[in-house]
Amino acid sequence: MTPKVSVVMPIYNVQHFVKQAIDSVLAQTFTDFELILVNDCSTDKSLEISRTILDHRIRVVNHTTNKGLAAARNTGIRHAIGRYVAFIDSDDM
Repeated sequence: MTPKVSVVMPIYNVQHFVKQAIDSVLAQTFTDFELILVNDCSTDKSLEISRTILDHRIRVVNHTTNKGLAAARNTGIRHAIGRYVAFIDSDDM
């Protein structure tokens, strides 16, 4: 089933915040969403930490080179299948 909202979260070297940011999205009372994590070539444990959170609504998209925040958001938009797109930064809760 297609989610109503696609939530795009760019990830780049945020290992100290990313789990809380993902958990905050998953804790929302509105549940008809997908969470697209765009790994912008993190060199820390951000991606590894993200992959420990098992939820069918989470998808990971990897850049092959670091492209920056705007490009990571645009990649997330291209992969979104929801009717609406929302953004959250990986250090927000």
